[in-house]
Amino acid sequence: MKNLHVMIAEDEQLAREELVYLLDKEPDVITCPSAETGEQLIDLYVKHEPDIIFLDVQMPGISGVEAAKRIADLAYIQKPLFIFTTAFDTYAMDAFEVEAVDYLLKPYDESRFRKTMRRIRKLMTQMDGTVQQDMEEKEPSPGEKLLIDDGERMVVLSPDSIYYAVPSKRVLEIHTKGEVIESKMTLNELENKLKGGSFFRTHRSYLVNLDYIREITPWFNGTSNVTLTDQDHTSLPVSRAARKVLLEIFKR
Repeated sequence: MKNLHVMIAEDEQLAREELVYLLDKEPDVITCPSAETGEQLIDLYVKHEPDIIFLDVQMPGISGVEAAKRIADLAYIQKPLFIFTTAFDTYAMDAFEVEAVDYLLKPYDESRFRKTMRRIRKLMTQMDGTVQQDMEEKEPSPGEKLLIDDGERMVVLSPDSIYYAVPSKRVLEIHTKGEVIESKMTLNELENKLKGGSFFRTHRSYLVNLDYIREITPWFNGTSNVTLTDQDHTSLPVSRAARKVLLEIFKR
């Protein structure tokens, strides 16, 4: 099984250190930087994209539950598994608002913690299998012409001419062989129009035409970059979750 990237969100230092100590004893766990507030957790999630987040229900600023909801909205391909930590079992129900897989009471019981880790590993195995199956069942279909409204004109565009698309300053930039077209549509809307073709979200902010990927290079923390075959050899990010799926696509 792959390594598990884990992040802790806990404002109490002793509780945070106790959880770090337990996680350090797990051979397949890689700990990411810890957060002390809900806002900090969201920022760190975007940078590190952990597989699992242990987070306190009550933290300064936004609560752990609210932070988890925002992270679930940000996640692409696979949202992280949430395990809530609290000193009061009355907060256990809050954990299930965001489909948390478990909750732990403080101070932590080591046998209860190991039970949580077993549950996590089982769920991660199931989720990895589901993602791979979804990609295998996706059947490419011949690309049709797209009609893109750039605010001044309606542009007829062939999907084959698109290198990649990325949101920028409240518009969507569609980078093609001949020009960069700006549109008011969202990246999700464009992805749905291109569904079944050779397009893949390498990152929540980038939709890339797989036919124009020249190489994939490792970056840091399990992420990668792809270099395209365009004139500028554009380099685009690949999230850790997307990287595994992308490599499976090219192995077929």
